[in-house]
Amino acid sequence: MRSSVGKWMVSAAAVSVACTAWAQEAQPESLLPEDDTIEAQADPESFDEAFPKMVSDPLVQGNLDAEPAPLVVPWSVANAEALLQVIEGIGAEGLNPSDYDGQALSTAIASGPSSELDEIASKNFVWLVEDLRDGRTPMDARKQWFVVDPDRDRFRTSDLLAKAVESGDIAGTLEQLHPTHPDYGHLKEALAETPESDTRTRKLIRANMDRWRWLARDLGKQYLITNVPEYQLRLTVNDKIISTYRTIVGKPGRTATPQLAEKVEGVVFNPTWTVPQSIVKGEGLGAKVLNNPAWARRAGYKATKGANGWISVVQQPGPGNSLGQMKLEMPNRHAIFFHDTPSRHLFNNDDRALSHGCIRTERALELAITMAILGKGASKEEAVEIATSGEYTLVPIEREMPAYITYFTMATDINGELSTFKDIYDRDAPVLASLDAPRVNNRAQETDEEVIVIENDPRAIGAD
Repeated sequence: MRSSVGKWMVSAAAVSVACTAWAQEAQPESLLPEDDTIEAQADPESFDEAFPKMVSDPLVQGNLDAEPAPLVVPWSVANAEALLQVIEGIGAEGLNPSDYDGQALSTAIASGPSSELDEIASKNFVWLVEDLRDGRTPMDARKQWFVVDPDRDRFRTSDLLAKAVESGDIAGTLEQLHPTHPDYGHLKEALAETPESDTRTRKLIRANMDRWRWLARDLGKQYLITNVPEYQLRLTVNDKIISTYRTIVGKPGRTATPQLAEKVEGVVFNPTWTVPQSIVKGEGLGAKVLNNPAWARRAGYKATKGANGWISVVQQPGPGNSLGQMKLEMPNRHAIFFHDTPSRHLFNNDDRALSHGCIRTERALELAITMAILGKGASKEEAVEIATSGEYTLVPIEREMPAYITYFTMATDINGELSTFKDIYDRDAPVLASLDAPRVNNRAQETDEEVIVIENDPRAIGAD
């Protein structure tokens, strides 16, 4: 195991530079990719500034303890005309202007201030807020989407409405809802450059723009994000990629990887693997371990048998452990997490939808040590010592580290190019269909889709 850690320290130059910067509390501009095309960020002056604790800092945030403002407010003709201008240009954001009653609003404007104008303008402003903040796609078209978007509470509709009419800055208030991730901007540019006649491409762009609105507007200062169809994981700081890792994701069907937004709470070095009962009992592993102790020792299995005959089997840490040398603690009801694998040759496959739902990561030990350092759970020296000990060790993450498991079929790839990816789980069709369907009012905010808790079986892809 020591040799593999040594290899990591030699090959992961970017992480080595990062570790030195953290240790010396140097300015960590060297953490970012060496790419002359990337505009440099302002140099942080400390570790805390470079990697701060996550703090929600929306541009508009209502007092959640206060009574919500009314959803129908008085509109001046000037404000209503500004709203009509937003509606007429909303196609640039991938939304459909016809969803927002522009003709009715125009007629009401011509009649001057009235209760009818107040109702029509307020309704259309509210609909724009909902679609720009939450996404236009109804929840039943978001297959295996289990992310709870916090923006509905951070940017309350009533507060935005009141602020917009008071300030007169209708467009500016709505612009604050756009996703801040650079990918959204790249898709918007692609939409502007795609001819109206290319309806297929335009719909795909619009669908993936909307997927960004399903997430929090601001993903945070530092986070992990994986795009399942791309088979890539990114470690990101200030929306700049520090490192990328190939991934192996869930097979199509019931073992498809769901879309989640969770938090990494710790790094487990030299993990154990509790074998699912579908293998212990269903495949006879429990009896084999008990009846063949020499084989069990070689394979790293330990079995216990209760008084009621129940057999549990745990694979101990070691080079053959099915979880490899690390896993990231990411508690969630789906039992999905990132981990290593001894079957590393599979990362060379083009099609890597092979697992039972969890995400296996290339160069996992590098990721684990980096996460331990980023999370201030261990220094570089401590992390390497823990990794080489061969003993199960949980290193807590003290700094909040979000992890996003997303599904984009058009996005910026790890080389910075806008690319399309195979729709491996057939999740595009319902989203694309929803773009052609009438806008759904009073949409659900959370999915009622079945949570499929998959018994994690790393051996399903041929692990030793």
